[in-house]
Amino acid sequence: LLSNDVKFKDLGLLVIDEEQRFGVAHKEKIKKLKANVDVLTLSATPIPRTLNMSLTGIKDMSLITEPPGERYPVQTYVTEQDDILLREIIQRELDRDGQVFVVYNRVRGIVRVAERIRVLVPDAKVTVGHGQMSEHMQKFGDGETNVLIATTIIESGLDIPNANTMIVLDADKCGLSQLYQLKGRVGRSNRIAYCYLMYQKDKVLSEVSEKRLKAI
Repeated sequence: LLSNDVKFKDLGLLVIDEEQRFGVAHKEKIKKLKANVDVLTLSATPIPRTLNMSLTGIKDMSLITEPPGERYPVQTYVTEQDDILLREIIQRELDRDGQVFVVYNRVRGIVRVAERIRVLVPDAKVTVGHGQMSEHMQKFGDGETNVLIATTIIESGLDIPNANTMIVLDADKCGLSQLYQLKGRVGRSNRIAYCYLMYQKDKVLSEVSEKRLKAI
């Protein structure tokens, strides 16, 4: 869509979903497609530049403030990484026949994390998912497995109502919009959902990381 050789005959409306995934340069290029096109941008993630344009009146903003019926706010906790806590969190979700996301945003080492979870929670049916392994995520979506160890590839586009616990390992290394999107993968049913943002034990967080985790 952003290629120089794409020419529109009579563009009237442009809809941009998941706006946080587009960089400033992309958005400027999209604007040049036509001078007087109507543009509707959508996102569940607050984007500083877009918010600023809305507050200054450059863009009109509509807010959908009410969640769908029978939804509860996601219970969010920031805590040190701990094996005993990991086991308790996962086991509690499995005990109510739910599914668990564990986010570890490095392909190298993700299999070791999966092995650790298998040892901690022998009852868990653990699978690994990242950009090169889509079929494993399909198994999780179909309910064949109940713990998915994944990279941040899951941050948008997944709708698995039975997955209502999320654990983000090394959460201090994720951006604010990333954490917000990840949190949105749980709490998509009438069950109370939990999101645990974890950082390495005894790690001294940078001021920026601490602010991000406090904000979320």
